[in-house]
Amino acid sequence: MDTLTVDLGSRAYKIYIGSGLLDNPKGLPFDLCLSAKNMLISNPTVFNLYGERVLSFLRHLDIHCDTILIPDGELYKDLTWIEHILTAMLRCGLDRKSMLFALGGGVIGDITGFAASIYMRGIPFVQIPTTLLAQVDSSVGGKTGVNHSLGKNMIGTFHQPCAVIIDTDTLLSLPEREYRCGIAEVIKYGIISDARFFNYLENKRQDISERKPACLREIIRTSCSIKAQVVALDEKEVGLRAILNYGHTIGHAIETETDYSVYKHGEAVAIGMALEAQLARRIGVLPEDEAVRISALIEAYGLPASLPGGMDVERLLNHMRLDKKTESGKITVITPLSVGEVKITKAVALEDIRAVLKNNK
Repeated sequence: MDTLTVDLGSRAYKIYIGSGLLDNPKGLPFDLCLSAKNMLISNPTVFNLYGERVLSFLRHLDIHCDTILIPDGELYKDLTWIEHILTAMLRCGLDRKSMLFALGGGVIGDITGFAASIYMRGIPFVQIPTTLLAQVDSSVGGKTGVNHSLGKNMIGTFHQPCAVIIDTDTLLSLPEREYRCGIAEVIKYGIISDARFFNYLENKRQDISERKPACLREIIRTSCSIKAQVVALDEKEVGLRAILNYGHTIGHAIETETDYSVYKHGEAVAIGMALEAQLARRIGVLPEDEAVRISALIEAYGLPASLPGGMDVERLLNHMRLDKKTESGKITVITPLSVGEVKITKAVALEDIRAVLKNNK
């Protein structure tokens, strides 16, 4: 088992990465659970695969958990389901020392963390991510929240988990499309911070695509390590942490415009990364061959790298104006300078963004 630390002083926590962790809780921090009443939150698909195994070892540790299942999908990450979860927590009698366990992908982790952050002004929770995207990104860093019809993740809080438990075996049952979505976030880390890692993703594409265990451990460990370092330096995203949003300015706009029902998050981010690289090339900060290299790796993993025909560019721009990084109506974009280095570019000219969007359908 690999163990990483998200160093936040008194609120520091561990990320545990290994095979078979859901079957063997030895060495995991379930002594944090201090209440007789706790809750596991999942969706039917994941719970049918792993729910009883998790509940079983929690029972062996004398941890009682009620269960609440919410429908699977980004469409259900909203305030309606938050109220549903909070009602269930109240009816089950959860108290201030109760703990939530988030078993599932990014939607489950985000909505569970948000519910934990606002219930009785904040209770602890543990992330048990079962998708690659959640394991390398959304489970680490304490961003919680839900979507609004006008924008993705516009309602939320910063609320760090007590621990993140990553069982790499869960990836063996993950559908191919979901696995590729996680690869999009993995590619992001190579672009924003680690050229060596980007090279690894190029050279080991076949083994990574085949989910070879050693490769899974490597891409998860490296991705989590990069994110943990960034979060430790800038927990509340007042500066540096914004680089983790590379590809997300355009990606979130695509998700919002398509009502979270056409593209999965990783697919939208993949398009966003390719187009934001093209934007960086257009404004003269990224060499053309590097932009081509970024798009080529995205496409090599079976991810989209361009907008589909018929996407309304002006509506996308309007969504981008509501992005959380926007300041005084001016759009901020994370732009790569090379593979392994990015910068936060503020007040990007609308004509440049518009040109890139129009030329990449």
